[in-house]
Amino acid sequence: MSGPTVVFAWRRTPPPLLIGGAEVSQQLLAEEFVRAGWRVVYLGSHEAPWNGSAQIGHLRAHLLAYGTQWEEAGGEVRYRWNGVSCRAVPQDRLEKTLWEVLSEVRPELVVTSQEGAADIAALARRTSRVAGWLHSVSANSHGVLHGGPHVALATSKFVAGRAQTPARTKTVVFYPPFAPAESDLTLPTSLAGLDHAPGGVLMVNPIPAKGSVLLHQLIHRLPGRRFTLVEGWWDTAREFTGYPNVRWVPRTYAMGSLYAGSDLLLVPSQVEDAFPRVIVEAGLHGVATVGSSRGGIPEAIGDGGVILHPDDADAWVKAIESADRTGLGAKARTGAVPLVRPCLPELAAAGLIPAAAAG
Repeated sequence: MSGPTVVFAWRRTPPPLLIGGAEVSQQLLAEEFVRAGWRVVYLGSHEAPWNGSAQIGHLRAHLLAYGTQWEEAGGEVRYRWNGVSCRAVPQDRLEKTLWEVLSEVRPELVVTSQEGAADIAALARRTSRVAGWLHSVSANSHGVLHGGPHVALATSKFVAGRAQTPARTKTVVFYPPFAPAESDLTLPTSLAGLDHAPGGVLMVNPIPAKGSVLLHQLIHRLPGRRFTLVEGWWDTAREFTGYPNVRWVPRTYAMGSLYAGSDLLLVPSQVEDAFPRVIVEAGLHGVATVGSSRGGIPEAIGDGGVILHPDDADAWVKAIESADRTGLGAKARTGAVPLVRPCLPELAAAGLIPAAAAG
């Protein structure tokens, strides 16, 4: 390919393993670069950066399930995913492999984030423009700033306000990329039986940090409401499957049908979430959110929902029972649609890529 080159480099897995919002956002941006004629290399590791556990089995299984061929030699896995050239290596070989990639392809831009990103940014800065993507306000996410990226991409105004950016780094607000609402809402076989339930509510990732303690109270106090809960970072099914008004859904990438099957999204986080993707995705399906007042959640909800303190159970019960789902859902869609946009022009405006190469 003769076009310009961008490299995504981090210590997590390359696409298509989607653990959380950071993985989804980076994959969507990588695929937009492909559509704009760029050569895209995505370098990651098949060992988890937080504990070194092997992810290679999960990666092979996922590629096999999607009919994707891969090459494996010397501990490295190579494959193509939606036009993106993906490479997964052991953690102790990532920086050496990155330097080889930088020397070979001389990318115009390197995008990095999350665990150990400061070292990646410092290395990449020798040859290329570097973007450090701030996906949250955690020390783990903001650690990339120590590597001196040229631009820090803050995933919300809330995140930008928390960034302690060094003098040589410019911070810009860069909302996550989003795909249009799915037009085919046919449920996959694994989700059969999850029909639309008027008044039904949906929550993704029901763990303590995301508000599972409050969720238990709401399920108890609203026995006539159907709660659809979707597995997130880890499986908490045991906590919830005993409730008669709960439907548990294992982790899935087919979220469109779940949004369409509910009238309200719950985001009762106890932590300062940066800009939850689920709020915008639900909004694209005309689903409003009742969300916590923490972090960037109010920024993501805008006019398309209700914002409450995460410890006020009475207020949450009242909101679920009385929220104007139709009116708020329409506002949620109005707020979400502009975020389905070309993102490369924003990177050009930030000085990361040439305007002529923004598609």
